Amino acid sequence: MLNEKLIASEATEERTTPAAAHGRPAAATRALPVASRSGDAVADLREAILAKLAYAVGKSPQNARERDWFAATALALRDRIVDACMASGEAVPNKRVYYLSLEFLIGRLLSDAMNNLGLVETTRAALRDLGIDLDTVEGAEPDAALGNGGLGRLAACFMESMASLSIPAIGYGIRYDHGLFRQSLEDGWQKEAPETWLAEGNPWEFVRPEATYTVGFGGHVTMSSVSEGVIRRHWHPAETVRAVAHDVPVVGWRGRHVNTLRLWKAEAEAPVELARFNGGDHVGAVADRARVEAISRVLYPSDSSDAGQELRLRQEYFFTSASLQDLVRRHVAERGDLRTLPDHAAIQLNDTHPAIAVPELMRLLLEDHGFNWEDAWHVTTNTLGYTNHTLLPEALETWPVELMERVLPRHMQIIYLINWMHLEEQGRHGRADAAQLASVSLIEEANGKRVRMGHLAFLGARRVNGVSALHTDLMRSTVFKDLHALDTDKIVNKTNGITFRRWLHNCNPELTRLAVEAVGDGVLDNPELLTGLADHASDPAFQERYRAMRRGRKEALARVVAERTGIAVDPSSLFDVQIKRIHEYKRQLLNVIETVALYQAIKAEPHRDWTPRVKIFGGKAAPSYVQAKLIIKLASDVARVVNDDPDVAGRLKVVFLPNYSVSLAESIIPAADLSEQISTAGMEASGTGNMKLALNGALTIGTLDGANIEIRDHVGADNIFIFGLDAAGVQARMNEPDYAKAAIAASPRLAAALDLIGTGGFSPDDPARFRPIVDSLVHDDRYLLTVDFDDYWRAQRAVDAAWNDPAAWWRSAILNTARMAWFSSDRSMREYAEEIWRVRVA
Repeated sequence: MLNEKLIASEATEERTTPAAAHGRPAAATRALPVASRSGDAVADLREAILAKLAYAVGKSPQNARERDWFAATALALRDRIVDACMASGEAVPNKRVYYLSLEFLIGRLLSDAMNNLGLVETTRAALRDLGIDLDTVEGAEPDAALGNGGLGRLAACFMESMASLSIPAIGYGIRYDHGLFRQSLEDGWQKEAPETWLAEGNPWEFVRPEATYTVGFGGHVTMSSVSEGVIRRHWHPAETVRAVAHDVPVVGWRGRHVNTLRLWKAEAEAPVELARFNGGDHVGAVADRARVEAISRVLYPSDSSDAGQELRLRQEYFFTSASLQDLVRRHVAERGDLRTLPDHAAIQLNDTHPAIAVPELMRLLLEDHGFNWEDAWHVTTNTLGYTNHTLLPEALETWPVELMERVLPRHMQIIYLINWMHLEEQGRHGRADAAQLASVSLIEEANGKRVRMGHLAFLGARRVNGVSALHTDLMRSTVFKDLHALDTDKIVNKTNGITFRRWLHNCNPELTRLAVEAVGDGVLDNPELLTGLADHASDPAFQERYRAMRRGRKEALARVVAERTGIAVDPSSLFDVQIKRIHEYKRQLLNVIETVALYQAIKAEPHRDWTPRVKIFGGKAAPSYVQAKLIIKLASDVARVVNDDPDVAGRLKVVFLPNYSVSLAESIIPAADLSEQISTAGMEASGTGNMKLALNGALTIGTLDGANIEIRDHVGADNIFIFGLDAAGVQARMNEPDYAKAAIAASPRLAAALDLIGTGGFSPDDPARFRPIVDSLVHDDRYLLTVDFDDYWRAQRAVDAAWNDPAAWWRSAILNTARMAWFSSDRSMREYAEEIWRVRVA
């Protein structure tokens, strides 16, 4: 365990430092418990950093770059994590959680490590003695490109909370060489480039070549008789890939516990075909290696082609198989008998990507460990848990049977047998109706035979959970309706949460300091104490301090906006923020259309007292998602026209910040005044951006979707702006004929905005550029933008009125922060541990 001298309870003193490269304002020292700032502690760390710089990085202070100082600092702090890491792993826990996720959007780790170890000010002082600014060093760390959006960031929050709660856990994922693409805008069009986050190595990781497993693909299956009446099947893969473990320590709050994030890198069995190379075919000799190692090359390769679809399946099986082999090996070494696996292991599948774990665990038990079917099924279904994150059909993965039979022939056999036994069970209970059997079958046959991975995960899991109250209810009544009827106790709700260490303490130290001063430093350990801020919500003096804190963060964000886009924004304006993956159901388009309507209104009445507003967008569109990329182009073209129009100067600005990431979010979220959570009701499972923004005092404008409902219930209906149809209303409206045309006809404001967009008002060089957007709304408005538009406009004007009453606005902002404690991922993890994993939390 870490030496207790490293943790002290006093709050940091305020120090003035240069502004951070990523937007932290000057004098933004984090108001957290820090390590002793005695000369010995600072001197020890200073010398450790210098030693790492010399002997690990190979640089002198005179020629070291910012990236070198980051690496040296990270390595010095990593040494201080090692003792805690070893202490966490010394004793075999009674039960361990294994969290399988295709994404872990961990972002930069230096601030997390310093904060959770209590070494922020010690590190700052040690670097300052060397003439180096900590904020600059932090800015030199690349974001770990291991995720896309909410799914991956949730996994990262959960890993940090499990470490902070001392829940023994190992996260399993893929060590992507390039991860999600780097986004740039060229004339408003999204362009993708490889994200080179590993170009100079990763100082946080430990390579574990001893933890290497063989993962097979293709081939054939044979049978043998092992005893009378007992047949064993044996898979003979046509090719194999090595999965090599790379471990990243995840340190919990105050350094009391450290868990591990184990990421798998794909390597070929042979690095080069030597005979072929020596024969002169230098490129062909490494071609097989390149194909094999593509598995861990890029996060979410496009699946628009057959080859891309196969690569996605290979990725999912690769990391799932390696993870299961690893945890089975660990259990056998620690416990011996795999029949006790459910007693000592809880395997959580984060969405459908690792659903192949069901047949893979069965295969390992049947083939490698000699289990009979019944015992293997008992172990599997009492060890696995499945978290569903979406109701969208396209996100509930299905794979063509032909592809599965070719790539994973043994698994397809096991899936067929699971399905046969499952359907036979329904027949024995009198549920033999063909339509009903088809709805619960693992094989969908309506449009070619496909394996339903969500159904497979449902059958193989002991518990299936949704991630908000509404989402869970909709799971029971829509996508898993018939499966739910077979086992009404299986689906449970576990509303998502966020780690306050990252999304309050780290990214908003000024607000954290206010909270500590108002309610005491116990709030750093117990988020529930944030509720004490409500007592100060109507205090003019506290409101002024809260407002000044926000103003400082907005000034910092304004600098980021100017650096990245060249657009100057006024920090006194209302900062209206929508930052999330670009998808039609998240309805960035609704926001853009309302922006166009507001622009037209200002142009029509330029002398009216309009509320100054800055619209800030950020997010990436999948490379093959044509409509989403067109929406980005529309937002960019609208920004160009609006920002250059003198008639709206000082009233409206539009910004699209490229290459949205965790570190960019840490600059935007503390500066946001308004949080756009405007998805079509019933389509957002939960959302966690809504929680981060509300925690930092942004008021939400949103639909009754996902966790917005629970946020409203906690912060109070007077402190949130709700608009639009609810989930039931959406379903009812979709059944009406021509609802979009009717909505447009009934709204002159909407019709005028669409006309300006569709006739080239923002694209004079190509007047028909955005016609596909307008046509899709008129003829196939699947996400009901047209139906909700007028109520969205109404809610936005209510926002204007509220902003013009500062006392009421800041009271609501403070109450949002005060009442968000329930949305801590610590609470989520306690619920998972107690009700799904059956793991004791200290």
